[in-house]
Amino acid sequence: MKRLFLLEDDLSLINGLSFAVKKQGYEIAIARTTLEADALWADGKYDLVILDVSLPDGSGFDFCKKIRQTSKVPIMFLTAADEETDIIMGLDIGGDDYMTKPFKLAIFLSRINALLRRSENFSTAVTELNSDGICIRLLKGEVYKRGEPVELTASEYKLLCLFMENPDQILSQEQILGRLWDCNESYIDNNSLTVYIRRLRTKIEDDPGEPKRIVTVRGMGYKWNTVD
Repeated sequence: MKRLFLLEDDLSLINGLSFAVKKQGYEIAIARTTLEADALWADGKYDLVILDVSLPDGSGFDFCKKIRQTSKVPIMFLTAADEETDIIMGLDIGGDDYMTKPFKLAIFLSRINALLRRSENFSTAVTELNSDGICIRLLKGEVYKRGEPVELTASEYKLLCLFMENPDQILSQEQILGRLWDCNESYIDNNSLTVYIRRLRTKIEDDPGEPKRIVTVRGMGYKWNTVD
């Protein structure tokens, strides 16, 4: 049974979401403060984390940063903070999805199901991918650039794998979003992919301002350029 972790201080929302996810067959652990969240996180193993941003004793952003120090578990932000800067920050620090309140429960459930499916199914018979000094050790989920480890979030890792599994092929924005989010792209902020691409380039390109590996094909999408 999948275990979800919810950090949220709104009791009415907690009750509604708890009832809904339990009907889906999931277990759920609930914290209403970052102090409670620290204790719950240290005490269990979870398949998906759902974080509010504004909390009585801190920020969901800060708790996300703590998680990303040790885990690649999928993280969804669920918050009333709908400014573009908040969304970009949530993705930049390691979030995999960002939903703003108010929201439709059916869409919320669809997106957590999609996150869990991707986390479970993101595997391949190939054990290692190599291209232009970048090496992905798939069984360990590790990435190296010229032998040096590269720290990636779960979404960055999935995006890099998608590119390296399809070398020299132009992938449209719709194709990439479909593979990474596995749901109707109309529910996904169109700026999200640009943020992921920019963030990944800063970690794997020699000069992120003049990318040679992940190149933009104007009007068509992106391509992993094999320059070996």
